[in-house]
Amino acid sequence: MDTKNAKEIFDPKKYEITLGTHHKSNVIWLQFAYDAKLINTLRNNTTAKWSASQKAWYLPDNQHYRRLCNLEIDFIGKEVMSKISAINMPEFLKFQNMLVLKGYSANTSRTYSIEFAQLLYLLKDFPVHHLSAEKLQSYFLYCHKELKLSENQIHSRINAIKFYYEKVLHQEKMFFDIPRPKKPLLLPKSLNTDDIKKLFEVTKNIKHRLILQLCYGMGLRVSEIVNLKISDIDSKSMQVMIQRAKGKKDRYVNLPKTVLEDLRSYYQNYRPKEYLFEGQYGGQFSIRSTQLVFKEAMKKAKINKQIGIHGLRHSYATHLLEYGTDISHIQKLMGHNDIKTTLIYAHVSDKNTAKVKSPLDFMAPKNQ
Repeated sequence: MDTKNAKEIFDPKKYEITLGTHHKSNVIWLQFAYDAKLINTLRNNTTAKWSASQKAWYLPDNQHYRRLCNLEIDFIGKEVMSKISAINMPEFLKFQNMLVLKGYSANTSRTYSIEFAQLLYLLKDFPVHHLSAEKLQSYFLYCHKELKLSENQIHSRINAIKFYYEKVLHQEKMFFDIPRPKKPLLLPKSLNTDDIKKLFEVTKNIKHRLILQLCYGMGLRVSEIVNLKISDIDSKSMQVMIQRAKGKKDRYVNLPKTVLEDLRSYYQNYRPKEYLFEGQYGGQFSIRSTQLVFKEAMKKAKINKQIGIHGLRHSYATHLLEYGTDISHIQKLMGHNDIKTTLIYAHVSDKNTAKVKSPLDFMAPKNQ
């Protein structure tokens, strides 16, 4: 469904939109006076169903339909909210509102909200805005020593709490004296070309295979593959627009020629309306489902490596470098701000280093 159609279908003047439950599932109720044309439009463009018991139409309560119905999208669940004391709840709501005003992505907002909530759980009825710098420092020591959080999670928690004090309370640069743990330099995990081929060979479902092929063939993040719209693909120029990716940046990537035939066949069979890959109830295919597609392919291909679907993006960059692609071109295709981020793949694909013989091998007897 394109944006124009969505606005026309979900025009609040046409019906009343409310949240509720039906058959133990969360739903969005659409109530309106009988209109055959509107009913037909709903049937053809959404997964709306009629409830005879409630005498109303309803949609599954998910982010896709919440966005189309102009409803608030929850960053975190009600269970998380229920654990925050009434004293600190106004501060938490201010925190979330500021995330929205600053234009943070849904993923970042969710992460920050959960990390900030962890502090509020511990505080119980103690007002968070009364915490001293010393007590905050003690809290981060507690995260290190008692909770034994990873370096990445400590950084995430510091960033969330720093956001509250600096952006919500406007206490500038109050965390400069809190040392951050040094992040370990981890090389990106990637698959070799033989493993990549196996993944595609064992994935018989055309939709699932295309997801894996495009993640690898265009170096996409999992969030980028699920956000891909039909209108983003230009088969004439053989380019694909990746809209509002990480950092809210647009970029173009090259569409692999080898997937064109499968893409056309997939479109004829599945007839997606807006997003290239759509879920069971319409809207974009979920990130979780995409990860499961990769996990199942790894299992079928009998590849016993601890790697997630993001490894396909790493493999794309690594293999491009091995094929002699200029590092600046890879940086642009990957959407990296800093060339240093791209240069890390040079450590993974350094074939010249791989050819260096160990001094132990030179000591081996000549007949070996």
